[in-house]
Amino acid sequence: MNRTLKHILLLLVAVMYFVVARADQDTTFEVNTPLLVSAGEPFRVEFVLTNGDPDTDTFEAPDFAGLDVLAGPTTSTARSFQSINGKSSSTSTFTITYVVVAQKAGNLTIGAAHIKSGKAQLSTRSTPIEVIEESQQQESDAAQQSNAIQNQLAEDDILLRLNLSRSEVYQGEPILASLTLYTRAGIAGLEDAKLPSFNGFWSQELSTENYQPERRTVGGKVYDSQVIKEYLLYPQQSGTITIQPTTLTAVAQIVMRSNRNFDPFFGGGSEVYNVKRKLSTGAVTVTVKELPAGAPASFNGAVGSFNMKTTLPPTQLQANSAATYTVEISGVGNLTFLQQPKLELPSSFELYNVRTTESIQSSTAGTRGYRRYEYPFIARAEGDYDIKPGEFTYFSPEKQSYITLKSEPLQLNILPDPKSGASQPSPIVSGSAKESVQQLGHDIRFIKLGNAQLVSSTAPLMLSSAYFTLLMVIIVAFVAMYYILRKRIQDSHNTVLVRNRRANKVAVQRFRTAEKFMRENNRHAFYEEMLRALWGYMSDKLNIPVSSLTKENIREELQRRGCPADVAQLYTDIISRCDEAQYSPIESVQMNRVYDEGVSIISRIESIIKR
Repeated sequence: MNRTLKHILLLLVAVMYFVVARADQDTTFEVNTPLLVSAGEPFRVEFVLTNGDPDTDTFEAPDFAGLDVLAGPTTSTARSFQSINGKSSSTSTFTITYVVVAQKAGNLTIGAAHIKSGKAQLSTRSTPIEVIEESQQQESDAAQQSNAIQNQLAEDDILLRLNLSRSEVYQGEPILASLTLYTRAGIAGLEDAKLPSFNGFWSQELSTENYQPERRTVGGKVYDSQVIKEYLLYPQQSGTITIQPTTLTAVAQIVMRSNRNFDPFFGGGSEVYNVKRKLSTGAVTVTVKELPAGAPASFNGAVGSFNMKTTLPPTQLQANSAATYTVEISGVGNLTFLQQPKLELPSSFELYNVRTTESIQSSTAGTRGYRRYEYPFIARAEGDYDIKPGEFTYFSPEKQSYITLKSEPLQLNILPDPKSGASQPSPIVSGSAKESVQQLGHDIRFIKLGNAQLVSSTAPLMLSSAYFTLLMVIIVAFVAMYYILRKRIQDSHNTVLVRNRRANKVAVQRFRTAEKFMRENNRHAFYEEMLRALWGYMSDKLNIPVSSLTKENIREELQRRGCPADVAQLYTDIISRCDEAQYSPIESVQMNRVYDEGVSIISRIESIIKR
């Protein structure tokens, strides 16, 4: 009996406690519906009675004018209890749901709904709804999502810079140019890269395969920096040179939470979005100082720090024997542009084509290595000769002065040729640069056998018609030979004309070497030899040193000499393509196509420019 009474009392206390808790809550009647919907897309309209018990059959639905009711009304109830710090509360909801759809775009209004709960008569507010076309809704959602994604990437989260080792140099002094990407976000890739042509510079791309990302501070912010491209630039002209901007598109990866990947156990998921950001280095200027005046005659454009080593031939040689005079120039600087030092030999010495070998490595510190020149010659005349020391002059940017290097003087003693067929040794001609010719004695001639063809002494050859005819032929031949030899001597002294005439021949030889590298699929050597052929041909043809050649003055000179503008432009375009493809990690152009175009353009220019 006591136990039953105890249960009843506890039940009464709980009921009273619930009633008191309910009395503290207000009874409300509201409508829940989206304010922006798409035409043809179903949506829910919910009427929610909170903390109230609806009287039976007292709900009055609104007028769904402009809407088609697909389902409803359906009802549902829910109750919840909670106790916080000893204070308990409860909430009850009674929901009436309709599923409706709007068939066309426009503005609609869901009218007020009514319901009675106890003594209270409750109503919802009229709710306006905007109905838009489905495509507009998708565009609006996409625009909102795009803006939200773009806002995750700040303007300075990705930077592109062209960093120069120095901004003021002498002409011919190398500059290290590093194209660096600074990021504060993940990068998926790079697109639409437009690299500068480096007009006014001779450029050489360096390898960046071993470069690892580094942490750098730029403008007070910490970035992950990565060197994309790196070049050695050699300015070919003085003044202010502007490097055109490098542009590219970086694809950044942005991670955002997404309701579409909702997981009931672990919560909301995330999605990765690619955001494209256009970057530019902006124009970069370099001040190139002109080399000081008063350069020695032995200066041929070398800039840097060099040493010269000579290997002299034996001091005693026999006439008509060959020997070699070797000069090796090593150091750091613009080794690629070095020209062979001039070696002065007596005129009786025959100097053959100079052989050049080289070993050059380019790095961030500059171009380092050596170039070796071998001067093969043959001494024809006997005697003693003093060979002047070889000179090589370079400009030192560090000392800001010209430095001349000299080899040791050489004294040669040329002995008689033991293989000479003379019965007596020919005398030594001292101090003479040419070999004297001496008539040696004649032996007794052999008596001719057979029928003798005697000529009457009464009809001598002298003053006969045959005599005068033979004399005229000799005179004409002599005059013709004189003018031919004179013309050849003049042409040999005209270095400009000689270079002009041999330009095509030298270019053909280099093209043959390039073709050999093409067959071996040696891309780097092929494009390097093609560049030598193109730059060397134009240097010889226009009589302009390679160090002073630029694409602009090539186009100007060709047009001034009668070449059409499209031919001049095509010539420089081939040079640009060779520059880009020489160190490109992928084969952007075909070697055989570049080779055919190079041979064709030089043949065409050779036929246009005539002297």
